[in-house]
Formats: sequence, structure tokens, C-alpha cells
Amino acid sequence: MPRSRATEVRVAWPGRASVVRPLVGVQDSYARMAFGRGGGQPHLTVTGARLGTMTVATTRGPATVPAWLFALHGYDTPLRRAAVTSSPAPRSPIAPTRSVPGRRLDRLGGVSGDGRTVTVVAVRGVCDGGARVGALEGRDAVVLSGSVVKGRGSGPCTKQAKLMPVRVRLKRPLGGRVLLDALSGAPVPYREAHPG
Repeated sequence: MPRSRATEVRVAWPGRASVVRPLVGVQDSYARMAFGRGGGQPHLTVTGARLGTMTVATTRGPATVPAWLFALHGYDTPLRRAAVTSSPAPRSPIAPTRSVPGRRLDRLGGVSGDGRTVTVVAVRGVCDGGARVGALEGRDAVVLSGSVVKGRGSGPCTKQAKLMPVRVRLKRPLGGRVLLDALSGAPVPYREAHPG
């Protein structure tokens, strides 16, 4: 695995100021990617890695971030993993609520190229009929409220959570507006999902 002399890297947004963040080393990035694989046998064989870039969805719009590009045996396209950690979440402009029913949102899954559709990963029960996310749009923020669709069964059910991607169509492009979770009052975080 390569060694990088850089300890800090830039995260850039089109038309906005960039931020400097600590670089996640290639060994740490690989360990995060491989975490939880059973039996000690990898599902993919990594043959090399190099530092490149990728675009990720953030609450400030798409950002270009440094990424480790892992070459995989048998694949022409590398597996990209962000080489930076998220900035600490900013203080929320709204307080958490206890009076609104609903479910928390797990993370931001993506933003469409035109900024009109956001995908969030919502939490639902295994016996629920699915997850639903509503949006209240303002000038500086979009507040997202997760809820569940009632299931049809009436028998016993285990108390188990399931993650489900939900697409939300906005009235206007997200732009620089922050995405907030109505239940917690906090910005909806971006976290890379584990591959596979």
C-alpha cells in the first residue's frame, strides 16, 4: 500500500470556499472497508491503491474529496473510498422535538445532479410497510421528517430496525441549504456505507 506524505487535504464545493481536513491513511481506509468480513477471507482481492478524488453528497451540495482508489483483481474500475473524515456537525438551528411522531434518519445517501432529489437512508421496523420522508423547505434549510407506512400483518412481530433508501423530491434545488432531521434537529450526516 502506498504511503502519503500529506497529512491534510482539501474538500471542495463548486463556487464555495474549500475546507482542510485530516487525511485518512490508506491502511485505515482499507481497514474500515474490510471491517466485519467473516471467516477471515476477503470477498475481493485488493491489488493496489492510489490517491485520487471522488464526488460525495454533503449537506452543502456535492463535494470533491480526496479518495483512495483501490484496484481490485478482476475489475477494470477501482473501488473509491473517501480519504477524509466528515467535519464535525454544525450546531443545529432548530431544537430536537418530542412532540412530533416519526423515525430518525440514518444518513444522507445522495443528491441528484440537478439538486432536486435527495436520497436519505431511513429507519423502519421489519414488519412496517416501508419508510416515508416528508420535506419542509425553507430559505436556508430543508427539514426532513421520517415516518413509516403501516404493515398489513396483525400477528406478532420482532422489534427490529431495517434501513431503507427513500428518495425525496424538492420544490427547488437543494443548493447550499442544510438538510436537517426533524426529530433530532441535527444535520443529516453523510457516511459511506460498507461495500457489499
